[in-house]
Amino acid sequence: MRRNPPPLELLAAPVLAGRRFRGEPIYFSDVIVRTESPLRSFADLRGASWSYNDPQSHSGYNVTRYHLLRMGETRGFFGRVVQAGSHQRSIRLVAAGEVDASAIDCQVLAVELREHPGLARQLRVIDALGPSTIQPVVAARSLGADVKAALHGALLGLGDDPDAREALALGLVERFVAVKDARYDDIRHMLDAVEAAGSTVLM
Repeated sequence: MRRNPPPLELLAAPVLAGRRFRGEPIYFSDVIVRTESPLRSFADLRGASWSYNDPQSHSGYNVTRYHLLRMGETRGFFGRVVQAGSHQRSIRLVAAGEVDASAIDCQVLAVELREHPGLARQLRVIDALGPSTIQPVVAARSLGADVKAALHGALLGLGDDPDAREALALGLVERFVAVKDARYDDIRHMLDAVEAAGSTVLM
């Protein structure tokens, strides 16, 4: 649902640790397969089985539809599609060989592989979709202005707080930065494009 004005306001967005993020509030959807899979690229996935987390997800669903649209594929690319309900479930479906591939939020994937080293040995990344502007921290528009300002300032200061850095590192976050609504026009563009093309499903 798109509401104007939206019921939420942006407070800040995380910048993930790592060179691939270029110090910006962005992330990727990493396409994973089993280590021993013969699949080597996204193009190889024609006719393969695919798992996604939720149809409301950008990282697991919308960005995939947009990538297919850019390939000129709007119908019949995957052979079978499974709604897993979460990225973590999709990761395990691929690891177990129950589906061939999935697009996983790279932050979620990195944390899962760190916490479960066995999965890291079972999976391989063959492509990356994006980048997309990363999910922000938001507050209800109805929240008091002073509270929102305090939260905004606290988030922006976390990266410079030695006591907070360890906690941020658990989520692979380097710091938080201020973002404006227009920063998310990339995601709006992708959604508008697939809807205009009638590319509303993955099969």
